[in-house]
Amino acid sequence: MDDRPIGIFDSGIGGTSIWGEIQELMPYENCIYLADSKYAPYGEKSQERILELSIKNTEYLLNQNCKLIVVACNTATTNAISYLRSNYNLPFIGIEPAIKPAAINTKSKIIGILATKGTLSSSLFHSTTKNHAAGITVLEQRGTGLVEMIENGQLRSKELYRLLESYIKPMLDQGMDYLVLGCTHYPYLIPLLKKMLPEHVTIIDSGEAVARQTKIVLEKNSLLSNATKLGSHQFYTNGDETVLSSKIESTTVKYTVQSKDF
Repeated sequence: MDDRPIGIFDSGIGGTSIWGEIQELMPYENCIYLADSKYAPYGEKSQERILELSIKNTEYLLNQNCKLIVVACNTATTNAISYLRSNYNLPFIGIEPAIKPAAINTKSKIIGILATKGTLSSSLFHSTTKNHAAGITVLEQRGTGLVEMIENGQLRSKELYRLLESYIKPMLDQGMDYLVLGCTHYPYLIPLLKKMLPEHVTIIDSGEAVARQTKIVLEKNSLLSNATKLGSHQFYTNGDETVLSSKIESTTVKYTVQSKDF
């Protein structure tokens, strides 16, 4: 068994939603989290730049002796994870929009996908949609500006509410009954979304499924921790430390938050 940490990176604070699910499912695991807020959002960048940033983050986590890396960013997964898996000798867990469960369960046969430009334009997104959403109308909506506002701590602002509403209303008007959140920042929008969505619309994000898959891969590779005490968690950000801290301060686990230039 292996007590080395799980590495997690995202283009900012959004992946803390994934970290929370992993920590809840596997409380004895140690984690190192990188919030690459300095370069957020990834979704508006070229594939080459996304790959470059993903390599940078991977190298940093490898230097911290991580045993597995969770690419807790939809855009980085869809644009870089194939390269990472081919070039580094450790397991990688990726994040994809949960199109399959939405397509299976929709009654209206219309689902909405709120995601970044980088995710929606990727070949992996299109192949996933083709494979799992045949006969389903998939409404793609870019969430331009949302990541920046979340990173800037504007979750309670009227400006964010109005921007989000402008993205959601056209999909509602077209009859969607499932909304897939295609960015790990977007679960932090769920309280706002619940105010503007009717009860028959179901919100889906990937956090719980990613945590389950992480555990499966750790077990398969004999990498689970055999610790009998709760894990410790290190968070690093190259952005605003207070914004990152606000997303984890309610936890009861042992953690530290540090600013670093990586």
